Amino acid sequence: MQNSLTFANLLDDAALLSLEHQLHLEEVLDEHSWHVDLQQQRFEFTGARTITCTTFHLLGSAAPGPGSWLWAWANPSGFPDPVVAASTTLRDFGRQHGIAELASAEVPFSALPGSPSEPHLAAGLMTEAAKAVTGLWTSYNGDAGGGTRAAFLVEHPDFRLPPPEPARVMRVIQQALLGLTLTDHRRVLHGYAARRGFQADSEAHRIRLRGPGFEAVAEFDQDDRISGIKADLSSPDAGHARS
Repeated sequence: MQNSLTFANLLDDAALLSLEHQLHLEEVLDEHSWHVDLQQQRFEFTGARTITCTTFHLLGSAAPGPGSWLWAWANPSGFPDPVVAASTTLRDFGRQHGIAELASAEVPFSALPGSPSEPHLAAGLMTEAAKAVTGLWTSYNGDAGGGTRAAFLVEHPDFRLPPPEPARVMRVIQQALLGLTLTDHRRVLHGYAARRGFQADSEAHRIRLRGPGFEAVAEFDQDDRISGIKADLSSPDAGHARS
């Protein structure tokens, strides 16, 4: 059994593509409310228009009382099998690869990277790892009452990403570097390039990314972390950006 894959690896693998999907989801939903009926297997967003998800997956919940995350497959309330199937897949993946955060029924917040104290932060970490395993990239973290946050993966044609656009790609990379905790910057960029269909060429102190309408060079410092990015955008408003 291969145990080289870690929870931190999964967070790095998910980081950029997940962020891009969540930015797109915000644009699609705008101001909205949400409603889920787990027994009827119905999840919908209401706002300017109603979006009923074609499929959704309950991953689990993060509760402030016990200060822990509970996977949906282990919830004693019991939910329909299709609703918790993704969480069961994650459990099996965790057992196969020796990743305790996925394999354990309940995970204390203190056992997660950064020891988050807030339920939404803990739920966010578990959801990110789930995305890297399932290949489902759009999530929703909702208030389940009493400070508990429930985490879902949601599917709908409108949630699919449009073709990559140079300025948006750079925005995603720069926003991730500023706002996300990333462990392996090279892994992050290579993973994003592979999943988004870009070319990534690695050199000693840089990675060169090439995609439709852009080329970017990420420079690394002595700690192998990105110190800056130069991008050449060949879209109509071509220019250069550096972070």
